[in-house]
Amino acid sequence: MPYLRSREIGLKTGSAASPVCVCVSVSQSRSCFLRALGYLVIPEAWTLGALGIGGGMFYAVRRGRRIGVYATWNECKEQVDKYQYASYKKFGTEKDAWAFINEESTNSSISSTDNCNNINSVLKGFGEKQDSHRRCFNKATSESSYMRSYKRPYEEVSEKKYTYKRVKYTDVPYTPPANKNEFVYMGDYIVVYTDGCCSSNGRQEARAGTGVYWGPGHPLNTSERLHGRQTNQRAEINAACKAIEQAKRQNITKLAIYTDSKFTINGVTNWIPNWKNNGWKTSAGKEVINREDFERLAKLSEGMDIQWMHVPGHAGFPGNEAADRLAKEGAGKSSC
Repeated sequence: MPYLRSREIGLKTGSAASPVCVCVSVSQSRSCFLRALGYLVIPEAWTLGALGIGGGMFYAVRRGRRIGVYATWNECKEQVDKYQYASYKKFGTEKDAWAFINEESTNSSISSTDNCNNINSVLKGFGEKQDSHRRCFNKATSESSYMRSYKRPYEEVSEKKYTYKRVKYTDVPYTPPANKNEFVYMGDYIVVYTDGCCSSNGRQEARAGTGVYWGPGHPLNTSERLHGRQTNQRAEINAACKAIEQAKRQNITKLAIYTDSKFTINGVTNWIPNWKNNGWKTSAGKEVINREDFERLAKLSEGMDIQWMHVPGHAGFPGNEAADRLAKEGAGKSSC
């Protein structure tokens, strides 16, 4: 049972056997807010010893699934096993364990801690260090204000005279197995970045491409021209489809897909069930423009444990920038 403390500890009320614990650093006013949400806010003076926990060694997890001090190795191991660039250490006193954790910044809010830790860990896995000016967004308002100058035009594409060869997506080229050690992990999930782009989006001369990025020099990195109707949204969806296809051929079942396309994430996690129930029509009664692509994405996702992770586009995140470059290269290729 992990007990986490910065200036205060937040323990989410749950079963006595396995309460959910969240490490927070809060003011007096915020502690009232946490109580209203069902958290038991415990003063800093309540140490593990005072709670009847420990008495022997203390295991500090400075970077892992959940940051904190643990009373047993098994609890510590759950947080760091297969976690990319995990940081942990055993101490004889709880004070020393917390000092080890506090060497890194502990003043993160509840909503942003896990996401920022995940992104920073993944960045390091790709051999990059997150610069101090980069941000992790946890509120739509802050992200939208930062991203306004980068926002791609929303796609309302009419079905113009696009003629193209229908492609059987089951007919995919053979990909030699990659070494599992070459992948980047986020906990138990293998990380991949996907992106799609389209120049002259919505016009007759549009050119779209897809990019899939697994890591520096990875054999599965892919850059392709989009088949069929050339739009940005289709490119984003099909890039995710490509990543899942590749993962399945590598017998990967747990996948963390980082994409800057909220359209794709919302579609696969929220909208598809409603569209199906509504005869594949939007809430406005219109036909779903990208129905075929979303059906393909939903089908490929079956049997997979996928974490859909949104990352701000054009904000300097190396994995996203690399996937974007691959997508642009794909858009420059000749169509099949």
